Amino acid sequence: MESSTGQTLIAPCGMNCSLCMVYQRKRNSCPGCRHPVEGQPVSRSACKIKTCDKLLSEFCSGCNDFPCRNLQQLDKRYQLKYHMSMIGNLETIRENGIGKFLESEKVRWNCTNCGATLCVHKAVCPGCSAKHHSD
Repeated sequence: MESSTGQTLIAPCGMNCSLCMVYQRKRNSCPGCRHPVEGQPVSRSACKIKTCDKLLSEFCSGCNDFPCRNLQQLDKRYQLKYHMSMIGNLETIRENGIGKFLESEKVRWNCTNCGATLCVHKAVCPGCSAKHHSD
């Protein structure tokens, strides 16, 4: 699995794809939102944010409609369920640059027990099963 330090794993919406359970799973894993969609699940190829015709820059934060309704809905769901903000990620990238964001992600999302990359969708480390809190 590629580490969470790869810029290509940060989706236009601000999701760090390396933290997604679909990216981390062993079978039928997803290569990340920035990779070609041929042969990928419909949920990924039909993503309203990824396929947005207003997406003129690398990230949604470069759009005049930022944050749009679709991004706000996604952000609200992730804040409530997983204690992570896509809009917050994009604002951090815009204010501090992608390099600083990737550095902070590596610290925030690595297990303090075993060093494995944590999953935003699960409350336990995939490496050692220790409980973690993403906030």
